Amino acid sequence: METDVLCLGESMALFVPGEPGPVDQVRTWIRTVGGAESNVACNLAMLGLRAKWVSAVGQDAFGQAVVSAVRSSGVDVSGVVVDPVRPTGLYIKESNAGGSPVRYYRRGSAASGMDRSMLDQLDLNVRVLHLTGITAALSDSCLELMRALFAAPRETFRLSFDLNWRPKLWSDRDPSVLRELADAADIVLVGDDEALAVWETSDPAEIRRIVPHPSTLVVKHGSRGATLIEGDIQLFQPALRVDVVEPVGAGDAFAAGFLAATLAGASPERRLRSGHLQAATTLRTHDDVGTPLPSELVTSLLDADADEWAAAHLTEQGVLQA
Repeated sequence: METDVLCLGESMALFVPGEPGPVDQVRTWIRTVGGAESNVACNLAMLGLRAKWVSAVGQDAFGQAVVSAVRSSGVDVSGVVVDPVRPTGLYIKESNAGGSPVRYYRRGSAASGMDRSMLDQLDLNVRVLHLTGITAALSDSCLELMRALFAAPRETFRLSFDLNWRPKLWSDRDPSVLRELADAADIVLVGDDEALAVWETSDPAEIRRIVPHPSTLVVKHGSRGATLIEGDIQLFQPALRVDVVEPVGAGDAFAAGFLAATLAGASPERRLRSGHLQAATTLRTHDDVGTPLPSELVTSLLDADADEWAAAHLTEQGVLQA
């Protein structure tokens, strides 16, 4: 059966505090899983699409936990490689609504050892191949793999690229390659804060000038909304009002919602709204992947007029208020 979306990139064991208080006094930590590309895959599976995630993990308990968690979300993990030498990466996250500080322990990880030979093992008979700028920063061999994937014939698929700027990963690497990759994609997603950091502009029209070739450009403006530029269309769609528990992972959820609606042939407005609705599932939880919103609620908001959309408010309990 054809895969709808293939997502490739590193996922790691994730530890979050298991009790309140200053992080240096926390004695109990909860292990879960996190990674931009697998987050997208899990959200896509939640939306009923056939999603596949490919990466490399270590031959260790963390690697087994990562693969098991992604598989349990309904994602095909048959393409994951187990590295007998390198370990699975991990990171630690403090959790709060204002933004969660993250400490990464991923140098020398199994995923950083991915190289262009992985291309020989990939079935690219998919509808969308989703990649991010994170993979390009992990190692020289990962960048070679990315360039090989971008150069592969796109006979059946569109290539989606989320900038996913991680400044710590680029401290000793040249981030100018991100413009090269973005401009070679078919669909580009970027936060305006990311674009400002990497390309020194947050204006959608200027970002379009910097990456003129992708058929679809989405600029995310955080809690304000998102702008779609496609052909002669430039459309801004406000975000939903959401009681935010924690923002980490919301961008990945937005990407999944947008891609799912794009594959369904939805209108520009519904594609952006689908992104915002899926982002809301993650904004209302401490996890990187949330739980689905009620289908009736999703349908009503997708069909809402501008005033109804603007009046909608999703609380932490999932209650819609207008």
